[in-house]
Amino acid sequence: MRDLNIPSERHPEKAHRPDNAQPKKPDWIRVKAPVSQGYKETRDIIREQKLVTVCEEAGCPNVGECWSQGHATMMIMGEICTRGCTFCNVATGKPQTLDAFEPGRVAHAVAQLGLKHVVVTSVDRDDLEDGGAEHFAQTIRAIRHRAPGTTIEVLVPDFLKCEASALETVVEARPDVFNHNLETVPGLYPEVRPGARYFHSLRLLQRVKDLDPSMFTKSGIMVGLGEDRQAVLQVMDDMRAADVDFLTIGQYLQPTPKHHRVDRFVTPEEFAAYEKAALGKGFLMVSATPLTRSSYHAGDDFARLRAAREAKLGRV
Repeated sequence: MRDLNIPSERHPEKAHRPDNAQPKKPDWIRVKAPVSQGYKETRDIIREQKLVTVCEEAGCPNVGECWSQGHATMMIMGEICTRGCTFCNVATGKPQTLDAFEPGRVAHAVAQLGLKHVVVTSVDRDDLEDGGAEHFAQTIRAIRHRAPGTTIEVLVPDFLKCEASALETVVEARPDVFNHNLETVPGLYPEVRPGARYFHSLRLLQRVKDLDPSMFTKSGIMVGLGEDRQAVLQVMDDMRAADVDFLTIGQYLQPTPKHHRVDRFVTPEEFAAYEKAALGKGFLMVSATPLTRSSYHAGDDFARLRAAREAKLGRV
């Protein structure tokens, strides 16, 4: 059995790369170790249902806080991705066949945890004709059946190699929030996200609005990868042109020496400036802090997102 804690074993496609030094984290990026009872209870439910979470697979720094509150981001379709993005800590390789019972187990865990809002994401599955779109739809429907009061946010792959009907399948299942991350500025795609295409991802988000103008859309990027401020501002403009409602910006953290280097740690003051700029460009909701991640405080943010839309429409 592979030891997935060893970078060369978990990421064989990255093994040939030279090591990148991992700089010391500043004080504002440090978090407490997960030790609470709530954390343990969440972990036990995840283990019992044999589920995968992006919290663990991606090495999220907020796992202690979120799991202590019973919040977990479900990662469906296995734990092996067909892509090899240089920033990502999810294992790359040949995935296993889909588990037909997984949607039901996810729904059962959502009900057990008593989640008011759940985020469901996945690995990239370029090996599947629809990229896993129907599996997303089945998971959404299962949660609606088992936990009808829970709002659902999906964080989907780009469906780059699929027919247009793949995206339609997910949208027709009616998640409350459709999220697809651009991850970085277009100039860094060749080295950070080589299997993806910036303008394809942007168009994906726009097509969601074409299919269902009422559906909230969300996207995020990391900073500290080597981008400059002007490029980040241009991404904001591109997202607004695609009618994206909610923007997240967080600090990139290097999982292992084989991953893309941290260019720098962006200060909290710079994040605050990004948030101000984004709100000025018309986003309904912005989360921009060093520890911001797509699903961090997603439930609270969704409530604020709905309130912001109501206020914009003059209903409150």
